[in-house]
Amino acid sequence: MINQIKMLIIRHTLLYLFLFFGLNPIFAQANLVEILSEEDGVKMIVDGDEMMINGMNWDYFPIGTNYSFNLWDQSDEFIESVLDYEMALLQNMGVNTIRVYTGIQPKWIQYIYENYGIFTMLNHSYGRYGLEIQGEWIAKTDYADPRTKEVLLAEVSQMASIYKDTPGLLLFLLGNENNYGLFWEGAETEDIPVDTQSTEESARALYRLFNEGILAMKEVDSQHPIAICNGDLQFLNIIKEECLAMDIFGANIYRGVSFGDTFQQVKEVLNKPVLLTEFGADAFDVLEKKEDQKSQAYYLLGNWKEIYQNAAGLGKAGNSLGGFTFQFSDGWWKYGQTVNLSVQDDHASWSNGGYKNDFREGLNNMNEEWFGICAKGPSDGNQRYHLYPRAAYYALTKVHEYNPYKRSACIEGLEDHFNKINIMGAVLEARSDSNALKFERIIKENN
Repeated sequence: MINQIKMLIIRHTLLYLFLFFGLNPIFAQANLVEILSEEDGVKMIVDGDEMMINGMNWDYFPIGTNYSFNLWDQSDEFIESVLDYEMALLQNMGVNTIRVYTGIQPKWIQYIYENYGIFTMLNHSYGRYGLEIQGEWIAKTDYADPRTKEVLLAEVSQMASIYKDTPGLLLFLLGNENNYGLFWEGAETEDIPVDTQSTEESARALYRLFNEGILAMKEVDSQHPIAICNGDLQFLNIIKEECLAMDIFGANIYRGVSFGDTFQQVKEVLNKPVLLTEFGADAFDVLEKKEDQKSQAYYLLGNWKEIYQNAAGLGKAGNSLGGFTFQFSDGWWKYGQTVNLSVQDDHASWSNGGYKNDFREGLNNMNEEWFGICAKGPSDGNQRYHLYPRAAYYALTKVHEYNPYKRSACIEGLEDHFNKINIMGAVLEARSDSNALKFERIIKENN
């Protein structure tokens, strides 16, 4: 899961963006993004065209760095070189949207869109990893605190004002599993909490403040949808009562190869479109103690199949707008966050029985530093690095060739498309990348 900690948030406040980038208006026209509900389901319409979101959680952290490294603080030349390399890889696999946290300047959102046709979903963490209030850092956000409300509403209103006219901005996303923050303090990943009774009051305060934030943003920007990012389907009934202003229900869901009844349940309870803001599988087998590209590709194929099956017009829930694979490249800092930054740690952080290929009762099997569909090579002296696609990259390239909104789309055709995607073929295709990565590491170690 995405880890964002207080140093990252402090460094890249929206005030900083306003002062240094908000004064440089973008004169190009923003995209018109609409949510259209019809008899056969819900679709996203962008500049008049139907769009299924083939998304990717994307960031840039060279090996040896952690959350304190900020791509957007680097020179324009460096940023362009990074974007030209990685966006081309994403474009090649059919990704049309990336998920990025606040800190990116509007000009780079426009650059990515105009050069690679890739949109951005801009994510404000909304106090998920703590909040600075009146000069004091509060590690666990109290959403019932009037001071919290004042800070968050000001930040998201300012965000909407800064970015609303940015070409390539697709939608705003508020939060990142903030409901789990009611149980956890900090950003370390733990087992998903199940005790919800004792936190009902704080949950209501959270979703009520989400609602107020959305309404404040809509006063500034009426052209872009706003979603929240929930941890799975926790507190769905409270969300129904407290957060109806959202346009899209977003959720990070890690259940293995299937999302279960997610789409139908959200349809029945919320009657809102669904966007899977995070899902995926790591590429490490804790039982065999080695990389497992085949399993990662298997889980992602199952996930994307259900996302497409539930799109409008295919006969199922009809409320799926797409999803964001987690994630593009490995995060070598995710397990310890401040230690062993030059080691890809194979210690699993939490346990999940949905990932049966390496699940064993009593043993953690979710490896935070191995979720990339691309492995990360060593960086040069300028903090640039190469990526080495895994089997999942090649499998998803085939997945995203399918358009669930084409006139001939049907469940049978979708099944046929996915049946033709050969996982072992993708594994073999990635073998040369794996060998090239091993060779680069040997050269690096010997120099």
